[in-house]
Amino acid sequence: MNTMLRKSVLGIAGLAFTGGVFAGPIAAHADTPTMQAKPVAAVQADKPDMGKLIPHGVQGAQSRIDLSDEQTANAKAIIAATKKAGLPERAAVISIATSLQESKLENLGHLGDRNDHDSLGLFQQRPSSGWGTPEQITDPEYSTLAFLKGLKQVDGWQDMPLTEAAQTVQVSAYPDAYAQWEQQAADIVAQHWNS
Repeated sequence: MNTMLRKSVLGIAGLAFTGGVFAGPIAAHADTPTMQAKPVAAVQADKPDMGKLIPHGVQGAQSRIDLSDEQTANAKAIIAATKKAGLPERAAVISIATSLQESKLENLGHLGDRNDHDSLGLFQQRPSSGWGTPEQITDPEYSTLAFLKGLKQVDGWQDMPLTEAAQTVQVSAYPDAYAQWEQQAADIVAQHWNS
C-alpha cells in the first residue's frame, strides 16, 4: 500500500474513532428523557431589596425630578457616606429623600434673601444650630455623616416611616414633606448602592 493511501485510511479511521468517542456519549443519552426547565424569577444580586428600602410602602402622592449630573453625584456621595458610617441601605433612602426635600440634591450655598436663615448644603443644615462650619456643611460627605449621626440617635429609626425619621433629625416646618420623595430615593439607592 502506498504511503498516500495508507495515510488516508489511517486518517479516516482516526476520524471515525474520534467521532465515535465524541458522538458516543451524546448518542447514548439521546433517548434519556429530559426534565422540563421551569422559569425562575430573575433576582439581581447586585440590587438592594425594595422591601428593605421601603419597608412600610410609600406614604401619599410621590414626587419625582430628573437629576442632573451634579445631583446624581451628590446622591452617590450620600450613598458612599452611608456605607462609610456602616449603615444599611434604608439609611441612604432616608438621607436622599431628606436631601431631595431640602435642596433637590443640590449643594446649596448662601442664597441671599431667599436663604432660610443660615441653611446650607444638601440638607439645609445651619451653622448657628451646631451642624458645623459653612465649609463643613457644604461638603456632601460631612453633611451626610452629620445627618446620619442625628439619625442614629433616633431610637427605632429603622422601623419608623421615612417622614417621621427624617423629621426627628431635621425638625422641619413641613414635617410630612419628606414622604413624597421616598420612591425616588429608593430607586436611586437601588440603582447606585453597588455601582
